[in-house]
Amino acid sequence: MDNFTHIKSVAIIGAGPAGLAAVKYLIAENCFDRVVAFEQRDEVGGVWNFTGNVSQQQQSDLTIPRTKPAQSVERPVSVQKPSGRITHLFPSPIYDALETNIPHTLMNFTDKPFPADCPLFPPFGTVKQYLEEYADDIRTHLRLGSQIEQVRAGTCDGAHKTKWNLSYTDLVSGRRCEESFDAVICASGHYSDPYIPNFPGISDFDAAHPGVITHSKFYRNPRPYSDKKVVIVGNSASGVDISRQISTFTARVIVSEKEKPTTLHSDSNSITYRPEIAEFVAENRNVRFVNGTTETGVDHIIFCTGYQYSFPFLLGLDQPVASTGQRASHVYQHIFYHLQPTLAFLTLPQRIVPFPVAEAQAAYIARVFSGRLGLPAFEDMEAWEQGVLQAKGSKGFHNLGYPEDVDYINALHDVSMGAKACETRGAGKTPPFWDEEKRWTRQRFPMIKQAALKLGEKRCEVRCLRDLGFDFEDWKRGEYLKQKDSP
Repeated sequence: MDNFTHIKSVAIIGAGPAGLAAVKYLIAENCFDRVVAFEQRDEVGGVWNFTGNVSQQQQSDLTIPRTKPAQSVERPVSVQKPSGRITHLFPSPIYDALETNIPHTLMNFTDKPFPADCPLFPPFGTVKQYLEEYADDIRTHLRLGSQIEQVRAGTCDGAHKTKWNLSYTDLVSGRRCEESFDAVICASGHYSDPYIPNFPGISDFDAAHPGVITHSKFYRNPRPYSDKKVVIVGNSASGVDISRQISTFTARVIVSEKEKPTTLHSDSNSITYRPEIAEFVAENRNVRFVNGTTETGVDHIIFCTGYQYSFPFLLGLDQPVASTGQRASHVYQHIFYHLQPTLAFLTLPQRIVPFPVAEAQAAYIARVFSGRLGLPAFEDMEAWEQGVLQAKGSKGFHNLGYPEDVDYINALHDVSMGAKACETRGAGKTPPFWDEEKRWTRQRFPMIKQAALKLGEKRCEVRCLRDLGFDFEDWKRGEYLKQKDSP
C-alpha cells in the first residue's frame, strides 16, 4: 500500500491517556503542520475525570437491556459551579474510592514514572494529576470543551485522497464549528456506553421495579446499599471492587459470575457467589440462577458487565465500525480502519495495560502517517482481521490477555523502530519495549493485587512490589539455582 506522505494535519478525538500519547508521538515526527486533540470535557484525562453523582442524572436514559451501541453522541450534564460558571460534565465511571488494579510500575508512560511516594495501586486522583502533568508540554495542541458531533470522509481536490470533515460544538460558547484534516485518530475509548445483556424477564422486571437495575458506570459509593440485598452481575475488576466495598455495608451481597471462579474472590463472609443468571422474575423481585438457586426480595442489581464499542460520530464510512458493539470492524492490528486507513483507533484491545499499549500503537500510527512506514496490501489487512475472527470470534476479537498483550507491545515496538529515520526530521519517539522483568510483573499482577487487597486499608502504605513479597531478582536467582541443580 502507498505511504501517506500527503498527510499534514491530524485530528485526535479525545484527550485521555491515549489521545495525549498520540499527540506526543505525532509531533515527535516533526512532519505535521497541524496536530489537534479535541476533548469534550473541560480537562484532560478522559474517564479519569471524576464527576461524582452527576452521573445519576443520566440513569433515566439507561435502556434495559442495552445490547446495541448508541446512535447519537452523549449529551453533557450542565452544572453551575460556585463561581457561577456553567461547566459541562460527561459522566465518568470513576467511583469514590477507585484505585488502579494495575501496579503503577507497569501502568506508567515510558518517559514519566509515577511519584515514588504514591501507593503501588494509586487512587484515581493521583492518576488524574499524573495525566495533567503529562499534558503540560502539549497544551497548545489541545482543544478542550469541544465535542465532536460528526466525522465524515470526503475527497481533497479530486486527488483521490481522503479528507476528513469534522463538525464539533464549542461547549463554552455553544458555537457549531467545522474543520478538515488529512487523518483522524479515534482515542475516545470504550468506557461510556454501558452493556447490559438481555436475560429472560429483565424488561418486565425493570418495568415493575424501575431503578433497581443499574450499571457500574453509575455506582459511586456503598452507602446507599446499607442493609440491602444486592446482586452484582460480573466479577471482573469493577465487580470485584464494588462487591468488596458494598460488603462492608451489608451482609447480603450476591455475585453472579459467568465464567470459572476468578482468583480475585473475596474472603468476606458477606459475599455469596452464584453462577450465571437464568431469569429475572418481577414478582417478589426474584433472581433465579442456572444452578436452580433463587434470591428473593433483591433491592439492587448492579451490572458490572462492561461497555460497548460505540462511535456514533463516525458517519458515512464505507462500512460501519461498530454495528453490534462487540468489537470494532474492519480494523487491522486493532488500529487501522483498512477500508480508509487514514482513520485509526487507539486502545481498542481489552485485558491490557492501556497506557503503554496506547504508546505502542501511537508510535506505529505516527510512523505510518508521516510516511516512514507503509501498511500491507488491503487484502493482507483484511486477511489478518478474518484470521483473528476465526480464532477468537467477534466477542473475543479485541481480547489480548497475558501474554498476548506483552507480545503485542513488543511487536509494535519492533515494527516502529524498523522505520527508516529521516535526515531532517529524526527518528521520532521511542515506544515501550517490555523486558523480562516487565513480563514477569505483568504475568503476576492479579496475584499482586490480591495480596494488596488482603492488607485492607494498609494496602495504601505499599510502595513497591517487594512490600508484597514479589521480587524479580529473587525469583531470577531462584530460577538460576533450579537450572544449576537440575540433572
